[in-house]
Amino acid sequence: MSPQNLRQALYESGYLRSAWPWRAVLYLLSSAPVGLVALLGIVVFALAGGVLTILVVGLALLAALGLAGVPVGAIERRRLRLVDNSPARSPHRTPDEPGFLAWARVRYQERATWYELAYTVLFAFGLWMADGLALLGGLGAPLAMLATPVLLALDGGGQAQVLKYWSVTSYPEAAGWALGGAMLLPVALYCVGTFAGLRAAFARLLLVGPDDALREELGEVSRSRARLVHAFEAERRRIERDLHDGAQQRLVALTMTLGLARLDAPPGPLADQLAKAHDEAGKVLAELRELIHGIHPQVLADRGLEAALEDAADRSPVPVLVNASGLGRLPEPVEKAAYFVVCEALANVAKHSGAALAEVGAEVRDGALFVSVVDDGVGGAVLRRGGSDGGGSGRWGGDADGRPGVGGSRPGGSGLTGLSDRVAALNGTLTLSSPPGGPTILGVEIPCEPVEVFG
Repeated sequence: MSPQNLRQALYESGYLRSAWPWRAVLYLLSSAPVGLVALLGIVVFALAGGVLTILVVGLALLAALGLAGVPVGAIERRRLRLVDNSPARSPHRTPDEPGFLAWARVRYQERATWYELAYTVLFAFGLWMADGLALLGGLGAPLAMLATPVLLALDGGGQAQVLKYWSVTSYPEAAGWALGGAMLLPVALYCVGTFAGLRAAFARLLLVGPDDALREELGEVSRSRARLVHAFEAERRRIERDLHDGAQQRLVALTMTLGLARLDAPPGPLADQLAKAHDEAGKVLAELRELIHGIHPQVLADRGLEAALEDAADRSPVPVLVNASGLGRLPEPVEKAAYFVVCEALANVAKHSGAALAEVGAEVRDGALFVSVVDDGVGGAVLRRGGSDGGGSGRWGGDADGRPGVGGSRPGGSGLTGLSDRVAALNGTLTLSSPPGGPTILGVEIPCEPVEVFG
């Protein structure tokens, strides 16, 4: 695929009137000096390193050849601007530490460095010559034809050779050749522009990476998804605060008022109605507290993921073993995502799996949080895509008998889909293994680092 700007210009009627043909010519023409310098540098470093191999400096020169593509790649990304106005961003990352050694260590570990080296070798030993041949072959014939009258005049009007095959002895004949050259030149400029676009696309593929624009769009999608998750969390907090400070407090006051009225009422139908109303208010209050706990568990905010997982296990009707010691405090989005995944998984264990025991494990290692939920139920939970809900996202479903395990969902429900999206927004992954007969294993991995808690 050729660079966007030149490719678009080739399809426009004003291509020949624009600067794009000459920019393509300049791009191919400027390959020669850069290619010659790259070839000379590779040969000199290789010969000097080979001769001085017995010395440390020789090994250093050979090692430096591995970084030969870095400066050439930087120059070539700048040259791409001749045929593509879209910026060719550097694929390298900035070292965390200052100094040449830190820079070299990072460069040797990057895949982009080796792509640049491959391009540099191809460029030094062939690509720049191909650029020159394409330029000469594309523009040489029409320019030589256009120059026929000049060549005839320089020869004193005697004879001029056109393309080394035809002899021209008169000015009318020379004018005919010049006219042919003028008619051929636009075609040649289109051909040169097409070759320059393909050549630049190859350079961009190795020096910038495939689908750079698509990667930028996907990056923006990921960032927007993360912003939506944070906005969703903020809305959850607001709803939890309103319920806790508003509806729950009023319901507590109502329950106390009904309790006092129940005590003061004489025995009879009125006392019975007050007792019934008091009991119903207590049940509603308990359900509201459970709802608030599900929206934003206070134990998670106060004591962290380890205590929250213990609390979730205590609330589960299926016995749950928790192995999550030494987690410490983690970033709030990570703790919430892991907690709600475990809660949803345990809810599915209780509703669908038929398990007698479940186990929750959580640990931080290698810069990531790993969480697993295992049950000894019937298994058969699968990850289905699409479905009757009409969405394109994943949907956790059961087996043919409708017996989902820990990762399963209510029949026709979406289960862990929203939570898997939340995990994905944190650059994490959610996996499910649930063979028929069990065990069912739900795994979550979220990149994170522990945070310091002061006070």
